[in-house]
Amino acid sequence: MKAAELVSTRQFRLAEMPSEDPAPGEVQVRVDAVGICGSDMHYYAEGAVGDTPCVFPMVMGHEPSGTVVRCGAGVTGWSPGDRAALEPALFCYHCEFCRTGHYNVCANIRFLSTPGYPGFFREFVNLPSANLLAIPKEMSMELATLAEPLAVALHSMKFAAIDPDDTVAVFGAGPIGLLTIACAKIAGAKRIWAVDPVAHRRDLAVQMGADVTLDAVDAALGIRTDTGGRGVDCAIDCAAKQHTTNDAIGAVRNAGRVVITGIHSQTHVPFAMSPMRRKELAVFNVRRSNHETREALEMLTEHARWLAPLVTHTRPMERIAEAFAIAHDYTDGVGKMVVKP
Repeated sequence: MKAAELVSTRQFRLAEMPSEDPAPGEVQVRVDAVGICGSDMHYYAEGAVGDTPCVFPMVMGHEPSGTVVRCGAGVTGWSPGDRAALEPALFCYHCEFCRTGHYNVCANIRFLSTPGYPGFFREFVNLPSANLLAIPKEMSMELATLAEPLAVALHSMKFAAIDPDDTVAVFGAGPIGLLTIACAKIAGAKRIWAVDPVAHRRDLAVQMGADVTLDAVDAALGIRTDTGGRGVDCAIDCAAKQHTTNDAIGAVRNAGRVVITGIHSQTHVPFAMSPMRRKELAVFNVRRSNHETREALEMLTEHARWLAPLVTHTRPMERIAEAFAIAHDYTDGVGKMVVKP
């Protein structure tokens, strides 16, 4: 089968990859669509995600949807032709963290799209049947790719703990940030500020539910001014740059909450410790999602007309280099870019 391999930073090649029969308990899926994620972009442009370097060549992609081709022995509930969103994480279910329900920090996690574990920029993949979630017939494969990032945004809501009438600032209006804005809106946030330096992403933020948009310059000052010096109840950093995390700290009220959903490029990042201490802030980190994908699919089904416009571009896998270049440079009004193997 064909696969798109990242062979060095910003360089792809199409290669042949072996396709094996599904093992007992597995389902073979034809990959129909895969969204490009911010972590893919780190690998593509920087050669690493935080302290995890690329091991070239590698197959990325972890926001997939697809169609069942065949089932391994013992699989029930799935048949060829069934359509599904695909969960990219393989958990052990036996370690301390799995047993306590913290699957996303499984001690033995294998995440497809990281070095040593090929992702979904390929034609076929074999997965445990539990990693497939059925999608409605009327849902497009492109929209179904939002299930994975939306699950991340939903997981972040557990830490954001947004009550009706809370005020929220979201830093970064990429796909995760835009979905976070939508989740905050549904949670009942009274007023949402979206911060991003790219004009068309600020426009998308308004479509997703933001009440106010700001350029990144002096955003914390702007938010404090808008709130009479108080600050917002919760600030969510989906951009994960040093200045955005510190802007989130600066924008939130005393005894407020800061949630870091994005992934910093640097392993060590200096934070504004004095204001964080003086305000007695609660700071939370987000590690992907934790079995929120089914909830994400329900949200996508219920709010399809609202969320579908986020998927603005598609490209065939043969043009994956073009797809990544557009997504990386924020050109052509791109919101979410989807690759179709």
